[in-house]
Amino acid sequence: MSDLIEAIKARKFVVFGRAGMDMFADPVGTKSEHAEVFRADLGGSSANICAGLVKLGCEAALVTSVSDDAVGRFATNRLKHYGVDTTYVRPEGGEARTSLAIYESCIEDFQNVIYRNGAADFQVTEEDVDRVDYSRFSALITAGTVFAGQPSREATFKAFENAKAAGLPVIFDIDYRPYSWPSPQVAADVLTRAGEASDMIVGNDEEFGFMAGGINKGLAMAKELSQDGRFIIYKMGHEGAVTFFEGQEIRTGIYPVTAVKPNGAGDSFMAGLLAGIAEGRDLKEAILRGSACASIVVSKAGCAPSMPTTPQLEDFLASHAGPTAP
Repeated sequence: MSDLIEAIKARKFVVFGRAGMDMFADPVGTKSEHAEVFRADLGGSSANICAGLVKLGCEAALVTSVSDDAVGRFATNRLKHYGVDTTYVRPEGGEARTSLAIYESCIEDFQNVIYRNGAADFQVTEEDVDRVDYSRFSALITAGTVFAGQPSREATFKAFENAKAAGLPVIFDIDYRPYSWPSPQVAADVLTRAGEASDMIVGNDEEFGFMAGGINKGLAMAKELSQDGRFIIYKMGHEGAVTFFEGQEIRTGIYPVTAVKPNGAGDSFMAGLLAGIAEGRDLKEAILRGSACASIVVSKAGCAPSMPTTPQLEDFLASHAGPTAP
């Protein structure tokens, strides 16, 4: 059994990336421009992963900075509400602002308006990551958004070094969002650097294709990255996923549901996958549990609030006909 799998089984994750505020139109089906009521909750890919992990019985601490204002405190309070360790969440003063996402629960012409100007989470410094007690954790997780700006980019690479020195594997969710980056070329170069420094990489076909220089080259790049012993999951939307690990090539389907939004699926997939491995399940079953978590999240309003607990996940699996054929 690999060191990576054993580290995941220890269930203690330190997670790098953003926490934000999500506002979503209520009720389900309402377009944002016609909404009279919005609900608010925790958002941000890394924060969502943390909430998902804790709901599934793992421990997670988020390392980030939030604006020193009501919105930043809202995000921190919601992290605490979900049981996420906020020891390393630092308030950032000045003009930095916690990210805000405004979206709707409808698939047709889905709109997700994200405010990222002067994002507070890009202000994470090397001093911040050096304050982390890596001996408390068994693995590091990061979402790729942290690499889109400075000083968080180099700070997170420093965190990778600290984690490796402490014996922690690095788990990387590519999470490429073009609007956050200065240019596609910078993004491709930096995300490739992050991938090469990671032990486990999760991304979709577009993200691997982007890093490889073409959508038709993504699968080959994913397979190549696995040759050095990395755990690679190549997601293909409704077509399922291909996983490469220790010489295995595992193809899995998805759990069809009536979706009310597309966002949050990847965060929930990551949480469900890692929790499944932590529970000692075989790899294919753990991947399918991640897929089930993704389906649950897209079928409900909100991201963090719709991440399933273990009983909710079991109920879904028991009542669902099963995954599609890969």
